[in-house]
Amino acid sequence: METATNDATLKTRPVIIDLGKVKKKKIKQLKRGQGDLLAEVDQAVATAANSLGTEAANKTLVPVVVIYRKKETRRAGLFR
Repeated sequence: METATNDATLKTRPVIIDLGKVKKKKIKQLKRGQGDLLAEVDQAVATAANSLGTEAANKTLVPVVVIYRKKETRRAGLFR
């Protein structure tokens, strides 16, 4: 009955954290496993584990952090 376990894992929602605009230094610290952003991610994972309740007892929650930068648009005109 492997499909029953697969159905249970598919029902969990991903945890999405918007870290906002962050400096390069903070991103580097997060990549190294240090800093304020890591504490924020850990707190979000803990919150997700608490919301799962007894389902999280035998699961390992792995945080996935995606860092992106929005490309600035160039404005046309004489004065920039």
